[in-house]
Amino acid sequence: MPILPAIPELVRDLLARLIESRPMRRGSVSERYVKCNKPGCPCAGDPGARHGPYVSLVRVIGGKTVSRWVSAEQASLLRRQVEAGQEFRRLVDAYWGACEHWADAELDESRAASSEAGKKGASKSPSRRRSSPKSKR
Repeated sequence: MPILPAIPELVRDLLARLIESRPMRRGSVSERYVKCNKPGCPCAGDPGARHGPYVSLVRVIGGKTVSRWVSAEQASLLRRQVEAGQEFRRLVDAYWGACEHWADAELDESRAASSEAGKKGASKSPSRRRSSPKSKR
């Protein structure tokens, strides 16, 4: 039965944080205040008057920008979900980095072991070519 290498503590910790389930979203939250310019509306005459806030989730799906409008009451929940998604991406990037560091260490150990094995009884000089690489006529 093969012996599994010890999993580095950082990799285990990041993995434990990644598997914690929670609602999350990709994209960003956009909040807008708009002018309708209808006659008689305060926004038509007052430059500071606007309607809103109008809150939306904006993300790109299949190369197209898609918006999902939510109520002002749902905005804080939407923001928490987007922040959870951003934290998840940071954790995935950190996990990749930790696994690559682990893989590099494993590769370095393998290289050190093979160079040590190559020293035992190896020839001191490289072999010479017996014939020229050019064709003989």
